[in-house]
Order: sequence, then structure tokens, then C-alpha cells
Amino acid sequence: MTRTTLRRAASAALAPLAVLAVTTVAAAPAYADGPGVGTPYVATVGDSYISGEAGRWAGNTNNGSSLIDALGSTAYFDNAARTAEQISRCHRSWAASAHIGGGVGGVVLACSGAKTGTFTDSSGSFKPGLDFYDNGAGNRGQAALLQSFAANHNVTMVVVSIGGNDFNFASIIQSCVTDFLGSPSWWKDYCYDDSSVTANFTSANVAAVKTKIATALTNVRTAMRTAGYADTAWTMVVQTYPSPLPNGAGIRYSESGYTRQNTGGCGFWNKDADWANASALPTINSTVRGAVTASGIANVKILDLTSALNGRRLCENTVGLLEEKGLASWTSAGAVDKTEWVDQIRTVSTATSNYYIQESLHPNYWGELAERSCVRQAYNGGAVKGGTCTIAGTGLLNGEPRMTLQ
Repeated sequence: MTRTTLRRAASAALAPLAVLAVTTVAAAPAYADGPGVGTPYVATVGDSYISGEAGRWAGNTNNGSSLIDALGSTAYFDNAARTAEQISRCHRSWAASAHIGGGVGGVVLACSGAKTGTFTDSSGSFKPGLDFYDNGAGNRGQAALLQSFAANHNVTMVVVSIGGNDFNFASIIQSCVTDFLGSPSWWKDYCYDDSSVTANFTSANVAAVKTKIATALTNVRTAMRTAGYADTAWTMVVQTYPSPLPNGAGIRYSESGYTRQNTGGCGFWNKDADWANASALPTINSTVRGAVTASGIANVKILDLTSALNGRRLCENTVGLLEEKGLASWTSAGAVDKTEWVDQIRTVSTATSNYYIQESLHPNYWGELAERSCVRQAYNGGAVKGGTCTIAGTGLLNGEPRMTLQ
């Protein structure tokens, strides 16, 4: 079979990965609470890295989804009765970082698949950005939704994760896995030099994305001001993206054959994994940081999650699948330390049972709870702070992985 034939077959299998979610949000009901009055709330806006995507699954296994099903079939049901999603496949899981507890309310307005600006994708799916879009028929941007919610709730911290999809995160993954599956180890076809990938990282595109992110952040501030908040009455926290995959040398499966994808669900060549960590991720995160500066917003903190999953990443040689570690299920003793905190990359052939392709390469249940700990520490009892969040030790603390924010 030629490389071209392999690439075409792999590309067809992976095509759905480019569709991250269907996104609309219902308007929040009115309450007597409002700015400075009532239960304090943490609101999250942005994309799949804060909405709770993949939060249903605790680790990975190829022996049946029931073994890692931490939240069950209602994992993404976010209506008041927890009987359905407000938005089909928005995937706001109940492990999402907004739900820090301790007398603080949490609301997830983020949606998997969101970009900085509202758009409708090729399948006709509405995806609200961090703007004030309103078609008068229920489809509204996340800034508009935040404004409505904050007017009737005491929102004291807004956490933002945005920009990854403006760099076409899903299509980059698709290109990398397609190239891995479509070329042999003795004739590697890398994704890092594909024109469709490099186009996302030109200086012109990086500058354009930075401007888009900065505009999105100022829209969040405008939403809060319009809802009746002084800038000093709340704090914005902008989080960076975590590394979901180790460098090539840290992947526990050989480059030879297809075990890396068929067993591990991490079909990247070593050189592409190295590029992702050394170039792509730093570029995306520096763009996010640059956008914060460009926005001119004073009441903003940075929550650096770049290394938050290190040691528990997909296919990392420090962890494994349940069956590789001799664990019966996600509830087995030590599972949080022995298994992965990032969901496998799935193709059409592996997205069986209750799995979704859109969950691929996102923090799973353990990863979501780790990020929740980071957000709680950033909240800091209301004295919001930024910092770098990393793993602090083994085991669980109040049901969450041990994390530290410094």
C-alpha cells in the first residue's frame, strides 16, 4: 500500500475529530442575587479545555468503557434536573473546574469547539464565541450569556480558556495522527512541516489570533461592566493550555508498527510530539499571554497549566492503561497515580461504545479534577491569585489529585 493510499484511509477515519461540539446556551433564569449580593460564583467561559470535555472517563483502557466510567451516562447533562444537555455535545461535565465548592457556586458557560468569535460550522452547528452575538432565537455568544448570568448572580471570578481552536487544534491533531497511520517507521511523514499545519503558526496568523483573543477578553470585561460590576469587584483568570502528550522519548510505545495508536491512542511520531511541546504549545500559550497584555485589562491573573499534567500524560512512560498496570477499574487503589489523565485519541474504528471522538486528547476525569484544584487555589478564598500549577504528590486530597499553585 502506498503512502498516499494510507494517508487517505487514515484521514477518512479521523475526519470527525475536526468537529469538537455543537454549541448553544439557554438564557439563565433570573434571581434576586446580583453584583456583590448573594453566593459568590466562579464562571468559566471558552472552549473544551475548560468546559469539561472528556470528564466522564477516569484513565484509559481497551477492555471496556465501563471500567473507567467515573460519571456515567449523565456526565454531560447540565440542565437543572441533570436529565439532558442544554446543548447537544457541549460536554460540560460535572468534573469541570468551575465547580470548586466550599460555598462557592460554579457555572460553565464554555463550550467544546468554541473559538474567540461566534460561527456556524460546515455541518450547521452553532458555536458561540466570546462575543455578544444574539440571533433573537436563543443563539447567543458567551459574553452575552455571561452578562445575563452575572446580572443575577454574584460572579467574583471569571476563568477563561480560549485560542486553541483559533489555531485549529483539532485539525492539527488529525494531521499528525493521519501522517503517523499513513506512513511506515522507515519512511516517516511528519505533520509539523505540513503546509496545513505550518499555516497556523506564521507570524501573521499568530498576530491575528492574538488580536482575536485580546478582543475576546475585553468582551468579557464589557459583559461584567454592563452587568453592573466595577472592575475591582471581580477578577479575570486566563489559563494557558496544558501539555497533553510527552516528548517522543517519553512515550512508552515503540514507533514501529501501529501499537502507538491502536493500543495507546497516541499516534504521533516522536519528532511531531517533540515539536508539539517545543514549538506549537509554547506558541499558543505565549499568544494567550500576549493577548492578556494587549487587552490592557488590569484585573487579570494568569493560571499557568502548561505542566499541570506532566507525569500523567497520554502514553507517558510513567503511567499506563488499566490493564497495563494490573488495575481492575478506575476505583482501584492507586489508579489516580498509575493511569493517564488525558483521553486517548480516537478514530472512527475506536470511538465505540460510549466514547466520542471529540473527547480525544482532553484532560479526563482525573485531569479535570486536577485543574479544579488549580482553579480553587487560584480563587484563594476570594483573594484571587495567579501562578503555575503542578502535581504536588500522590494519592487524593478530598477526592482530587494533589496539586500545588506557586
